[in-house]
Amino acid sequence: GQDLTGWHLLDKEQNKYWQVENGVLVNNVTDEGDIGEGTGLISNRTFTDFKLHAEFKYPKGSNSGIYLRGRYEVQIQDDYGKEPSNRHISGVYGFLTPTMNAAKKAGEWQQMDITLLGRNITIVLNNEMVIDNQEIPGITGGALDANEGNPGPIFIQGDHGPVSFRSITITPAL
Repeated sequence: GQDLTGWHLLDKEQNKYWQVENGVLVNNVTDEGDIGEGTGLISNRTFTDFKLHAEFKYPKGSNSGIYLRGRYEVQIQDDYGKEPSNRHISGVYGFLTPTMNAAKKAGEWQQMDITLLGRNITIVLNNEMVIDNQEIPGITGGALDANEGNPGPIFIQGDHGPVSFRSITITPAL
């Protein structure tokens, strides 16, 4: 897109970080000097069961995440070469550990495909199946609400570190 149409900020006062630059959605918050600043970006639309395709990159040491329905965080952060963990890239934060770490190095474009059906999730990171149809036991920390039976938005974490998205596509799950 050309701007933030279709999205809104979790904290409207933190409006200097999210922007669209040459068709790329960019969060320019930094880990140094902006501690406690930045905010999440929330889709205006809500979703139930869906497939999400995201292409993203981050600088060395960065940390972000995508909250599905605003309730279940899938971690996006610089974990290249680390052992898989439910707190590392492609893990469902605090609950589900990927079978492998398929992350690329910081600064490289990566892709993640997520299918969410009810509370069951499948995650493919950089063309590697890392979580295969596992049930998420409940909401993760930072969730917008606990209304698991209701549709919810896509919520991109924006207060931990910079991240860029060149594509976010959501389609109904069949």
